[in-house]
Amino acid sequence: MCLKICLRSLAAASAALLALAGPASAQSQNAEAPPAAAAGQAIVYPLAILPFQERGKECADMGGKATDILFAELVPNPDMYLVEREDLKKMLSEMQISAAGLTDPKQQAQIGQLTGAKILVTGSVFQVADKLYVVAKLIGTETGRVVGASAKGSVNDPFDGIVEQLSKNVVAELKKSGSQLVPAPQPVGDRVAALLYQLRDNTLHPSVHIAVTERHVGQAVIDPAVETELAKICHEVGLKVGDKNDADVLLIGEGFSQFASKHGEFTSVKARVELKALDAKTGRLLAVDRQTAVAVDLAELIAGKAALQDATVRLTCRLLPTMLKTLGEVNKDGGKKGDEKKDGQ
Repeated sequence: MCLKICLRSLAAASAALLALAGPASAQSQNAEAPPAAAAGQAIVYPLAILPFQERGKECADMGGKATDILFAELVPNPDMYLVEREDLKKMLSEMQISAAGLTDPKQQAQIGQLTGAKILVTGSVFQVADKLYVVAKLIGTETGRVVGASAKGSVNDPFDGIVEQLSKNVVAELKKSGSQLVPAPQPVGDRVAALLYQLRDNTLHPSVHIAVTERHVGQAVIDPAVETELAKICHEVGLKVGDKNDADVLLIGEGFSQFASKHGEFTSVKARVELKALDAKTGRLLAVDRQTAVAVDLAELIAGKAALQDATVRLTCRLLPTMLKTLGEVNKDGGKKGDEKKDGQ
């Protein structure tokens, strides 16, 4: 009899806990979701259009025109967020790579990290006899998967009409294969679990001090999303977060978010987070990295916070292993120098 009562009490308590956890779980899922709106709303694909290449002298100057026209045709599409052309050009220049040589999956992933793009669009223009072809490749920056879209016409046809048809084919291909190019959203808990596994042999547990400035362009920041997420992950991997005077490592940087575009009732926001880890005693740089993310919500500030959280989680899961590895090498070198000094005496 007592056992039955205990079981009933346990079941009731479990149900109560689930009921209380319901809203929090929903909020967590919303924060971890990719750039997508509510049920029934199409996913907004962050997309970067790279310069199209020209194959053959008869296609001179057509690559740039194809890139410009495709960008203009896709910009009004509510299911896409296009990376600004100037931002992309600057980033490619910093990386010292050209669209023609963009075949390395690591470079593709890096472009995604720096621009927030989930899909890269690159392609070429070429002529065969009296036919003109414009071919595009759609590359998932996180999956490395590739699908294609193309359009053709006579060399006497208006070129903008051919590229306009290509844009329609690109949209159709994204609707068909977008879920293959862009992976399903990975919950924060899974990312942290993967990070813990990556650090399973780590024996260093330095204390850290976090100082990250944060702003949303045009609006006041309600609470520091970057510092909150960063501190939470540090705590979960066994790093003590505390005062600057007691810290072994300084984690400093900045995060900002800004309005990107409207998608019906929804707003997309782009966020960028930059972090660097410094040895608190020597000022030596241990690690530095940055991440851009895009999020969508009815409210601009909520979308901005979600984008900052996503960028911070992705960035932190890359930065901490590099930081700890470098710190271990610094400590090892310091120990060797100490031993050499003792031997010299």
